[in-house]
Amino acid sequence: MAKKQSSRGRKQDRSRVAGGQDYEVRYAANKSGKSKAAVKKAVRKVGNSRKRVERRLER
Repeated sequence: MAKKQSSRGRKQDRSRVAGGQDYEVRYAANKSGKSKAAVKKAVRKVGNSRKRVERRLER
């Protein structure tokens, strides 16, 4: 019998920006209108919390 898949980790994953994943950096850059380099810099500066990164990019 197959194990039932839970969505436990999905919400946590959506709340993070993986700075090493090109598609996530590209998505955040398109959403904010900034460059990919600016997104990577924001991730290094404030961590990988999506809210913090978006707040940093609004500046």
